Amino acid sequence: MPRLFTAIELPDEIRTELYRLHLPLPGARWIRPEDYHLTLRFAGDIDSRQAREFAGNIAAIDADVFELRLSGLGAFGGNDPSAVFAEAAPSPALDALAKEHEKAARNAGLAPDKRAFKPHVTLARLRNSNAEAVARYLTRYSGYRSEPFFVSHVALMSSKPGVGGGPYGIEEIFPLRGGAAMLDEAGRVW
Repeated sequence: MPRLFTAIELPDEIRTELYRLHLPLPGARWIRPEDYHLTLRFAGDIDSRQAREFAGNIAAIDADVFELRLSGLGAFGGNDPSAVFAEAAPSPALDALAKEHEKAARNAGLAPDKRAFKPHVTLARLRNSNAEAVARYLTRYSGYRSEPFFVSHVALMSSKPGVGGGPYGIEEIFPLRGGAAMLDEAGRVW
């Protein structure tokens, strides 16, 4: 069974922008642009019944299309950095959607998520990276801001167990209210 999670996909223009932020950074394993996403709720390795129930709960969420932007870069791990990310700007609509996904997961029998929701797009996973080098990188791109983009749908995504950072697959697309008109036949925003 693949690891499942729900996420917001990014428009191609934003993916290209983020990819341009790649610089040589010791210990960085840069994520491929096609794998950039903003996780709403990680479900993990769950059985087929629970996966169907989780997907059904996600499909029942009634949320409107909303606008979002990425605003700034950061790193997880403090003095032992483990990842570089682009942070989502504060958004009440995003926070409400994340709460609905948490509720969908719990109603499917998943344990509550122990981590607070910190909306971000992982750009690189770090191993044995120097905190000062990461700080210099973050300073260089401290002014990063994306253009606003519409979130028209969420995706149920999968990854191979034990593999972080992709490749990811899309299992199902769930349009938000008003979002179906923004999707092409492949389920992508046009």
